[in-house]
Amino acid sequence: MIPPRAGAFQRRVQAGWLGEAVAEGGTVVLCQVLSGMGGVGKTQLAAEYARMAWERGRESGGVDVLVWISAGSREAIVAAYAQAGADLCGADSGDADQAARAFLAWLQPKPGARPCRWLVVLDDVTDPAHLRGLWPPASPLGRVLVTTRRRDAALTGRGRVVSVGVFTEAEAVAYLTQALSAFGRSEPDGQLAALARDLGFLPLALAQAAAYLSDTLLSCAGYRALLAGRKGRLADLVPEDGALPDDQRATVAATWALSIEHADTLRPAGLARPMLHLTALLDPNGIPATVLTSQPALTYLTENRTPTSTGTSHLPDRVTAEDATLALRALHRLSLIDHAPATPHIAVRVHQLIQRATRDTLTPTRHDHLARTAADALTDAWPGIERDTGLAGALRANAAALTHAAEDALYRPDAHPVLFRTGRSLGEAGQVTAALTHFHRMAQAIYHHLGPDHPHTLITRSNLARWRGEAGDVAGAAAALEELLADMVRVLGPDHPDTLTTRHNIASWRGEAGDAAGAAAALEELLADVVRVLGSDHPDTLTTRSNLAYWRGEAGDVAGAAVAFEELLADVVRVLGSDHPDTLTTRHNLAGWRGEAGDVAGAAVAFEELLADVVRVLGSDHPDTLTTRNNLAHWRGRAGDAAGAVAALEELLADSVRVLGPDHPDTLTTRHNIAYWRGEAGDVAGAAAAFEELLADRVRVLGPDHPHTLTTRHNIAYWRGEAGDAAGAAAAFGKLLADVVRVLGPDHPHTLTTRSNLARWRIRATIDKPTDS
Repeated sequence: MIPPRAGAFQRRVQAGWLGEAVAEGGTVVLCQVLSGMGGVGKTQLAAEYARMAWERGRESGGVDVLVWISAGSREAIVAAYAQAGADLCGADSGDADQAARAFLAWLQPKPGARPCRWLVVLDDVTDPAHLRGLWPPASPLGRVLVTTRRRDAALTGRGRVVSVGVFTEAEAVAYLTQALSAFGRSEPDGQLAALARDLGFLPLALAQAAAYLSDTLLSCAGYRALLAGRKGRLADLVPEDGALPDDQRATVAATWALSIEHADTLRPAGLARPMLHLTALLDPNGIPATVLTSQPALTYLTENRTPTSTGTSHLPDRVTAEDATLALRALHRLSLIDHAPATPHIAVRVHQLIQRATRDTLTPTRHDHLARTAADALTDAWPGIERDTGLAGALRANAAALTHAAEDALYRPDAHPVLFRTGRSLGEAGQVTAALTHFHRMAQAIYHHLGPDHPHTLITRSNLARWRGEAGDVAGAAAALEELLADMVRVLGPDHPDTLTTRHNIASWRGEAGDAAGAAAALEELLADVVRVLGSDHPDTLTTRSNLAYWRGEAGDVAGAAVAFEELLADVVRVLGSDHPDTLTTRHNLAGWRGEAGDVAGAAVAFEELLADVVRVLGSDHPDTLTTRNNLAHWRGRAGDAAGAVAALEELLADSVRVLGPDHPDTLTTRHNIAYWRGEAGDVAGAAAAFEELLADRVRVLGPDHPHTLTTRHNIAYWRGEAGDAAGAAAAFGKLLADVVRVLGPDHPHTLTTRSNLARWRIRATIDKPTDS
């Protein structure tokens, strides 16, 4: 009995592949294996192919004998072979093994006998061992079609493998449209497409969802709302077992249960299920291998190994990374995951409904424990220095998926470090607005879960203020930190390290707001307390000295800043080592302030030496490496080689776009510097045009009031004047001044510079204006 065609059947590209494979390159393909996860429609594709072959009869591609076998066990295969042997060659059905052998012998072509073309379909092979000694013989007249969730070499090595995945979006929408119309229902295409995405385009899930909608008269939007709820079970959103469509035998939630049981029996026994649990809370589009082989993951696998029929006393005490990888391979062999070691950052992919069904089996306590374990695994795998931007992006995506699936657990009993690491990673990758949004949401959640005075609540407010400032609201950042400081002193005390850090941040943002001298004075007061509380060699003490030197320089004591950084460098090397990132940053600052103090050539040489070490320690694509290249180009330009600066920055721009993306603030800064040095090299009109192009992107990415956007407008006005349009420059500076005063205040250095340039170009416009003789 060939399974009947499903309602709203979609003819898919794999059906064409099956037909084309009959005579590929003139060679008959004797065996084809349809492989894929449960629920993708392998049986329906095989049935459609079998019907077409049978209906063609003696025509090309047709068959004379068709045998369809539900191959879920060896006993079922033998019984089906025995029945075919009895029907075709009169074998004794009372002796199943003998009759099965007779059938397999009958499939062999006989000299002088009338040719008989045959097709044997082995549907849903669950274990390659079930076919040991039972494979149909190779024959030019015969074909074998296997459907299976397995991807073992014992099966895939038998012939051509046709991988079956989920529907395309177009196929899924067409299916839902037809399935619902059969019940007199219709829904907007947009809702159908959204539902298809929610169900991961899985054919079985779409069929059962359509039946559920028809039975309950629920709208598509209403069903999606239930599906999005975290408390509802997937099993409750499909028809009961007796009401499943198309003669289906299992709900979508139960489809993978047998596969999980089989995977757990594969070596290393008992690890497939707990490994699947870990993957169920992470990003379905790709989980880094290092997360699933991290120490927290290995500990979880060790403690939650599924008991086996043979017991676990003979198994090693600790699960190793090699064991964890073999567990992934076991899940891959059963098509429960896709494991691709060649792409380690996204090594494991899991269908979102397998994840949902897996989470539904967990008790609330176990779910929360698993969530904290997954968070521990992410934190453990997250490098302190994000040399690999691809890995960092994958880790952020997994943290986001974990937060969506189990946010509450990440705040019990306190805020998990992965929440802070994710926000910091976003900001350091240049996604400042995303970092601000992350910490804003986190501040709301942590206030709800832990209250206003919890230390993690205070730390979150500090991070929120920081990225508020980085996003351009410098005054708002300083004000938020002033409010925070009062709560820090009240809750933690004046000498707590977090309180000292808040004072440090207030001083820095005061400087960014234009009060460099005030920032230096505040940091000098802070330094005495930091040394008293933490000691002179504490990293926070060294950081305070670094910032004090910086703001002294910004306040006008350029030579003093250079001397202070030189003294600091010796202590940083002694305490942290020559390759520590803070040491490299100190060298970076020392080179810059030496240049500002007049040693322009020395600054260029220092940055060149620094670049080699930064590449060695952080890698060629690290953001700090790109920043060092930017500054090296700047000081080459300051040393007189404007054309060389442009060339170096244009090379840097290509790498910045590749590594950081075209909208990253550092990429925009590189474009800014290219335009500037292009003007300094003599291409004044080109500089003005480049700044005009840059302005549109800065407004789009950073907003019209961001300091960098205002700086770009400043440069546009300046180079417009240098290109000969003094009146246009004066007008542009006049418009800019009003916005700079509004955003930065009347006393900010940028405001004063803008007023100076406005006066200059007004004078130039008057001088250049023609007069009567």
